[in-house]
Amino acid sequence: MAFYSPDPSMGEQLERLIRALELESGAGYANRLSITWLRYGRSLPEGTVPALAGPARAAWPAEAVLGASWAGGRPMEPGRLVALVALVAVEVWLQQQWIEDSPELRRTLQLLVTDGGEDAFSQVIDLLTGTTSGPSLPPERFAAWQHQRQLLNAWLARLGWPELDQANVSQKLWRDGPFGRERDGLGPACEHGNRLCSDALARLLQAVMGGTLLSPPASLRLQRLLAYGGERPRIPGGLSAGVPEAARVWGLAHQGAAQRHELAYVEMAGMAPCLVVVLSEGGSGSLAAGMLPWLAAQMVRHVPQI
Repeated sequence: MAFYSPDPSMGEQLERLIRALELESGAGYANRLSITWLRYGRSLPEGTVPALAGPARAAWPAEAVLGASWAGGRPMEPGRLVALVALVAVEVWLQQQWIEDSPELRRTLQLLVTDGGEDAFSQVIDLLTGTTSGPSLPPERFAAWQHQRQLLNAWLARLGWPELDQANVSQKLWRDGPFGRERDGLGPACEHGNRLCSDALARLLQAVMGGTLLSPPASLRLQRLLAYGGERPRIPGGLSAGVPEAARVWGLAHQGAAQRHELAYVEMAGMAPCLVVVLSEGGSGSLAAGMLPWLAAQMVRHVPQI
């Protein structure tokens, strides 16, 4: 079942934005994008962070969520956005009592969203799958290690979401690596790298912000982690830089030499809430360099007032 209803007007606007990016960044740039854009039927009540973990859930059935996507099902290497999966999985594992909560775990999750995230993500992967990095293993032990490392993928498969059909979230994030068994696990041509599409990330972020996948306390914990503001300022050159300062924004970003990925949920007084996920690889020119704030600004202008 689709998690949103396609909106022709939003689809036309998104196509216009993609054409503008193509003109500036070169032919073929559209083939290196995966974008999902959603908006919600009404503002949500004030008083929590945000107030989505109670009666407001009823405002978010698929028919109440309008949206559009550009290659929303195209799997791409998500970089640090894979942390969203890890954050949700930690709360699921805690609910099932498969792992124990601790101040150290909470510190790790905080670093996952505020720091570079590679070391924190590695720690979370080890915790959730019971695996560790190290030298290459003999075939029998390596097969057992690979099977254990697939626990996150197995959990995603059990969700039954078609947007996750081609997902892979079994690999750690690296600066200089991977090495040893981690490099072996990627495959000879790195064909087993992490893969997610913008539709999958949008559905997962919507579930976190709507409080529909986890318990209300767990949903609120993740919402607080993902919120920009205070000690977690908005990212220059990101989606949050393209929306007014008065808006509240929750999200994650990954900006590498050849990648500009970000997901964001935005609320602002008088405007319908919206959610945007952008995965992009390559591109040149000034518009490509400033693509994320430019897209956010254009999309916010198209979101109706309420």
